[in-house]
Amino acid sequence: MKYNKDKLVKMALNARVDHPRMSGFYVGHDGKGRMPVGTGGVVYSHEIGDSCMKIAGDHIEPGVSMANPGQKENHAVETLSCVGNEVVILSGEQKGKKGYVTGTHGGVDHTMAYFPKDVIEKMDGTENFLIKSYGQGMKLEGFESVHMMNLDPDLFEVLPVYEEEGHLSWPVAACIPAHLMGSGLGSQTMMEGDYDIMTQDEQANRRYGIDKLRFGDFVAILDHDCTYGPHYKEGAVSIGVIVHSDSFTSGHGPGVTVIATTPKKNIILPRIEEDANLITYFPQMDR
Repeated sequence: MKYNKDKLVKMALNARVDHPRMSGFYVGHDGKGRMPVGTGGVVYSHEIGDSCMKIAGDHIEPGVSMANPGQKENHAVETLSCVGNEVVILSGEQKGKKGYVTGTHGGVDHTMAYFPKDVIEKMDGTENFLIKSYGQGMKLEGFESVHMMNLDPDLFEVLPVYEEEGHLSWPVAACIPAHLMGSGLGSQTMMEGDYDIMTQDEQANRRYGIDKLRFGDFVAILDHDCTYGPHYKEGAVSIGVIVHSDSFTSGHGPGVTVIATTPKKNIILPRIEEDANLITYFPQMDR
C-alpha cells in the first residue's frame, strides 16, 4: 500500500518517567469512594498483551509513563509521539535499551512505552528517554477519506491491513458500538490523547467482548468519525489501540488512542482477529 513516506518528518523528543501522583478519595460510578492505584511511573506488573480489565487500580498505564516537565514541550511529546515510535533509554542502568510507544493518555497527558520485561524490571523510575517521533501527517494513496494519525509507518507496514475492492480490511480484537464511548467526547482532536470505552454495563461488556480486552489490542469504534475530534456519524469507522485499563469512574473505561478514521461507509472494514495486539506486531518491526 502506497503512502507519503518520503514526506514524513522524523524528529527527536525528550521525556522522563512521570512519577505517580495522589490527590485523595474520589467517587466511582457506584457511589463508593476509593483511593486506587492510578497513572504514572514504571508499572512492573502489567504490560501490553495483559488484560486491561478487573485490575486493582484505575486508568493503569502498562510499561512506562513518560512526560516532559515543560507544559508546551510535553504537549509536543504527546501530540507528535506515534504508536510504534522507537524509544531509547538515555540514563540509568538500562541506558541504550530500546522500546516502543504504545499510545497517549489525555487528561494526565502521558505518553506510554513498552520495553521487554527484563528491561522494565531493572528500571528505577528516574530514567530519561529519546522518542523518535515519526508518523503524523501520513496519507494513504487512493484513500483520501481515511485520516491517519498517531501511527508509526514502520508499524503500519507490518500490520495485516489489506486493500480489497476499494476498502481497507483492518484486524481488530473487538468492535465497539458508538453508544459505549464516553470520556474524551467533545475533544477537538484525537492527536493528543485518547477517549474511553464506558464499562459500567456488565452485560454490554460481555456482549461486545470488552471484558476480554487487553492492553495493546486494536479495536474498531463503529459509527464514530474522529477526523477532527470524535462524534457520531453513521457508517463511519475509527481504529484505535487500548492504552490504559478500566476505571471505576462514571463514563470512563479502557482508553483508545485513535490511529485511523473515516467518515464514509465501507471504507474501513474491521475483521476480528484474536491476536490483533501490539505484542503480536512489535517483534515484526525491522529497525
